[in-house]
Amino acid sequence: MRTLIFATNNQHKVDEIKMVTGSDYKIISLKEAGIDIDIPEPFNTLEENAITKAETIYELLGQDCFSEDTGLEVTALNGEPGVKSARYAGEDKSFSDNIDKVLFKLNGQKNREAVFRTVICLVLNGEKFLFEGACRGSITSERKGDGGFGYDPVFIPDGYSETFSQMDAAEKIELSHRTVAVQKLLAHLSINGNFGSI
Repeated sequence: MRTLIFATNNQHKVDEIKMVTGSDYKIISLKEAGIDIDIPEPFNTLEENAITKAETIYELLGQDCFSEDTGLEVTALNGEPGVKSARYAGEDKSFSDNIDKVLFKLNGQKNREAVFRTVICLVLNGEKFLFEGACRGSITSERKGDGGFGYDPVFIPDGYSETFSQMDAAEKIELSHRTVAVQKLLAHLSINGNFGSI
């Protein structure tokens, strides 16, 4: 079984990606790799943040790894919260606070279009590769469902009537922006041979 270090402390993301990679890969979180750090995300793009996280872990461990950064981009809010999605309401605020801010700023707006976008950075044998996935949809006027995490309670993918939070995990994974990016990552790995393990 191939092993990949996933440069994240977010167990929700680890669980989702494990569902996509299946039994061919062993996904190792930072905690499982013995790394107890919180890597800053100071940049203005998902790409730069993803690259920084992957490079940091590669330099620490000398092992092939990948990272991701994800943002919710709302058309009527000029792309906000975007790269600041995890801390939209402030550094010490919760995702519930972030959702409250999005709903407040969209109050009265007819245009509810939004897109979830994920960028993955893979460092393989010292080389960097980027993979992007996106899922288009719209923002509801109130929370619906209690599954998922992040902005899932207020995001309905195009062509569906339920939020990500109302869907079961398998259905959400099938549609997810993160899945699209991971599938591109896996396709690249299948072509480019062996990589390190721990």
